[in-house]
Amino acid sequence: MKTDIILAGVGGQGILSIASILGEAALRDNLFIKQAETHGMSQRGGAVVSHLRISDNEIASDLIPLGSAEIILSVEPMEALRYLPFLSKTGYLVTNTTPFDNIVNYPNVEDILNEIKQLSHFIAIDADKIAKEIGNHRASNVVMLGAATPFIQISPEKIEAGIVHVFQKKGDNIVQLNLKAFRKGRAFALKHK
Repeated sequence: MKTDIILAGVGGQGILSIASILGEAALRDNLFIKQAETHGMSQRGGAVVSHLRISDNEIASDLIPLGSAEIILSVEPMEALRYLPFLSKTGYLVTNTTPFDNIVNYPNVEDILNEIKQLSHFIAIDADKIAKEIGNHRASNVVMLGAATPFIQISPEKIEAGIVHVFQKKGDNIVQLNLKAFRKGRAFALKHK
């Protein structure tokens, strides 16, 4: 078993929280993990990418080679396109459809989504809308994590345990909101994959 995941977004969108949750879930499943992340002015809305490799065998490198990621999980649509060269031919792109419009010449969102719709395997979800509907607009990253889980070889229960572990310091209300966000994202992907 091997799952290589590119996590992409903009600073402040919760990429590192997703990586922490998946890392905790992988450890609970006795799997090996390696992670590498880069922050491009993340505190100012710059690009953030994390390479996350999960396997039942030891992992030599923390970087994912071009064309071999099983999943690109992007919390921002333009960032999804930026990392497409990493996606394998059978891999899934899972992206939020809500842009983080942080640059003057941000491309037309419909053009971006039309590019995404050319792929064989993708999930495009309005994670921001779902997060607002459940009462926690900041949980869109966990909605996105839920939407990616049908393609991750870790049980949803272990990922939920990771969510509890990561958010327990913030109190039970935050934990429950994030679990709800996760389940909504997962249900959407199962319906639309």
